[in-house]
Amino acid sequence: MRVAVLFIDGVGIGRNEPEQNPLAGRELLLSRFQDAPGAPLPEGGQCFPVDTTFGVAGRPQSASNQTAILTGQPAPTLIGRHVLGYPDKPLRDILSQHSIIKRLVAAGRTATFANSYPVAYLDALKLHRRPSTSGPEFTLPPAALRRLKASATTLAFTAGNVALRTFEDARAGHGLTHDITGERARARGMTAVPQRTPAEAAEVFWRVAGEVDFTFFEHYLADEAGHARDFAAAREALDTFDAFARAVISTRPPEARVLVCSDHGNVEDLTTRSHTLNPVPVLYFGPPAPELEALATVADVGRTVLRWLDVE
Repeated sequence: MRVAVLFIDGVGIGRNEPEQNPLAGRELLLSRFQDAPGAPLPEGGQCFPVDTTFGVAGRPQSASNQTAILTGQPAPTLIGRHVLGYPDKPLRDILSQHSIIKRLVAAGRTATFANSYPVAYLDALKLHRRPSTSGPEFTLPPAALRRLKASATTLAFTAGNVALRTFEDARAGHGLTHDITGERARARGMTAVPQRTPAEAAEVFWRVAGEVDFTFFEHYLADEAGHARDFAAAREALDTFDAFARAVISTRPPEARVLVCSDHGNVEDLTTRSHTLNPVPVLYFGPPAPELEALATVADVGRTVLRWLDVE
């Protein structure tokens, strides 16, 4: 069995109001609403709304909820608060101890992160990476180095001693950029990064996923657009992710299981720059999985991956 998670930051279940929700009035996979039915999902897909708050006061945040997804642990409950941005010391400890990647590898399973990063970024953070024949793409100034922090995802894979992919992997067709198309990196002067359509990116995704038991892909531009309250950027990010996800789903091997999930709400309500308290949709595509009816929080995504791959 192969399991894949397509993670998109900052997409919750809002209202079907086009004036505030860029998902409204459109038939995207993630166009799920509190006050209106969404369009039927392709390939027999199912949607399961799940909680993001864990009953902890305040607005859910990326660092703590991504830690929950990547460990299967109720991270905000364990530390008693929500943590924005990048994991702090308590969250890093949870990732180091409970990473689902670490547990999969310890059980003899294989896992990979499909995203590719600049060598300069990975080396500055001293993160375990795949070999690269080219040197760093740029030099980070001291001020930037001091601000640099590792994401929950890179820490989860590092905890399992899984080497992270570089832009050289992306050039070779063995990795993806976070924006799917490669346009972001190219706009920043890294023209050696290939430009791809979402369908071409899906081909790369299954090439990568075909080598392992578990594959994770991360996209965070929708969350950026939500904080900026930028309708145009939100729709561009959502459209690109939707085209990519549909291509991944339509070319899914019969035995593979694909989950599409988020960590918290944001872009579904552009009346505010803040995260929302809305539930998020977990979409499923694959063989029958009645156990998904029990999904309650985003942490259950990580627990489900472990269960499917026989790591309890």
